[in-house]
Amino acid sequence: MRRLWLLFAQTVTIALALYLVYYAVKPDFGRTRPATVQQLGTPAQPAATIEAAPVSSANSFRAAAGRAMPAVVNILTSKAVQRKHPLMRDPYFKRFFGDPQEEEDDDQNSLGSGVIVSPDGYILTNNHVVEAADDIEVVLADARKAKAKVVGTDPETDLAVIKIDLDKLPVITLGHVDQAKVGDVVLAIGNPFGVGQTVTMGIISALGRNNLHINHFENFIQTDAAINFGNSGGALVDTNGNLLGINSAIYSQTGGSVGIGFAIPVSTAKSVMESILKDGHVVRGWIGVESQEITPELAQSFGLQRDSGAIIAGVVRNGPADKAGMKPGDILLSVDGKSVKDTNDMINLIAQLQPGGKSTMRVLRKSRETDLVINVGKRPPPRK
Repeated sequence: MRRLWLLFAQTVTIALALYLVYYAVKPDFGRTRPATVQQLGTPAQPAATIEAAPVSSANSFRAAAGRAMPAVVNILTSKAVQRKHPLMRDPYFKRFFGDPQEEEDDDQNSLGSGVIVSPDGYILTNNHVVEAADDIEVVLADARKAKAKVVGTDPETDLAVIKIDLDKLPVITLGHVDQAKVGDVVLAIGNPFGVGQTVTMGIISALGRNNLHINHFENFIQTDAAINFGNSGGALVDTNGNLLGINSAIYSQTGGSVGIGFAIPVSTAKSVMESILKDGHVVRGWIGVESQEITPELAQSFGLQRDSGAIIAGVVRNGPADKAGMKPGDILLSVDGKSVKDTNDMINLIAQLQPGGKSTMRVLRKSRETDLVINVGKRPPPRK
């Protein structure tokens, strides 16, 4: 009896196993399915698609770029260059026929960037972009082109103002550079290497950079936003698209960006532009002195207990400072109550004085502080 029960159990088990295998191979067994029409080569059901999430405006600077880019222009300049005939190099030819005028003209083209700052067509750029150019063409972001004329230049800050005559010009908004801090995100907009309008991103690396021996008056914004050849004169803007500076120079041993770029603050650019539009050139104060930095060695030799101020190394005879009694060896401490930290500070404070006015300057002479009232003169133009 037991043997028959085991045989029955094994038979049932085998039958169930065969049924399960058959059902797995033919899952539609015993079912009826409606007929379907299917195109050759297409799946019966389309594969599910995954759509990318929309870009969050909090993680993008497209709004800032969109506001500033239309007001940044490309500047193309050309300069006529006259070439001499090869015979001009022959000393015997020159001896008999002299040195005639050059015979052939050629054009040298260069490029840069600029920023439209007025609906009247005034554009801020670098002086070295338009310096000595015979022809200037401006190309807007919307592909419009126009000839430009130079309104005025200021080589001592490397700024220039040019003008175009077009309607409905986009104008950039001037920012507040005095509120900018190291670490703020900034965008550099320009035309590097002539590839077309380009936006790069970085941060403000430093403020008030000077003693770089790039310009006479220096107060640069340093940034690691990529600035290359062709970016000169372009815009450095904040995350709202407001102008903070005019891109001017880079530190590089190869000619390409290494993350050390410099921009002229918009406060300086605005002051220079207003002076150019008013007087045709920049008017600055002058008192006729040469200065020298206070070094630890000089402080020790002079017996100074301070490391701030500027030593007057020379005084122009019959100049404003000389007439007021300033002497070599004096240490300039303040200009109209504003402290003089170093030579660069002194130059900038004096340059801001109005020619023809009076200024009170405090000097340290033989351990005694003295106030001198100086009639401010007009700074002579720089030597070319």
